[in-house]
Amino acid sequence: MDKMTPEQRHRCMSAVKSRDTRPERLVRQFLWTRGFRYRLYRADLPGRPDIVFPGIKTVIFIHGCFWHGHHYEAGPQIPETGVSKERKTSCFRLPRTNPDFWLAKIERNRQRDQEVADKLRQMGWNVITIWECELAKPQRQATLERLAATLAAFRSQPVAPSPYSFPPDDLPLTIAADDPL
Repeated sequence: MDKMTPEQRHRCMSAVKSRDTRPERLVRQFLWTRGFRYRLYRADLPGRPDIVFPGIKTVIFIHGCFWHGHHYEAGPQIPETGVSKERKTSCFRLPRTNPDFWLAKIERNRQRDQEVADKLRQMGWNVITIWECELAKPQRQATLERLAATLAAFRSQPVAPSPYSFPPDDLPLTIAADDPL
């Protein structure tokens, strides 16, 4: 049973932000101080990634553990509701109120996340996912250092050749000083 009225629940849930969340700001501030420059929420890419590095074709998604079902695995069904219990619930816990709705919503989010990551990889982009729980105090610094090392490794990889084609070597080149006016 929900302890809030529908109006209170609506007000509470509508206050949940999808952009500029605290975990996103933490990651962006760390990357900026390390000299990484990026773009935010590119609408031309599938899923509108949170952070985009166009030069190294890398995107970062910063997922909230609840909304994206981190460590969620369907377990045995609860007999009275038919809803699966979750296992490995270190970050995610299925709400007791309206569990059918939440289970379907979280599963759709997880499926969409996987589809978006697959599309981006097919387009040649590197996809990095950082979970909200990885930015908790005990492991925050280690997570951010791993991220910086990964981005530095992507930076050092050879860049794909330019689509610009150079003229053949046997064509004479005219130099401005040799060209009579």
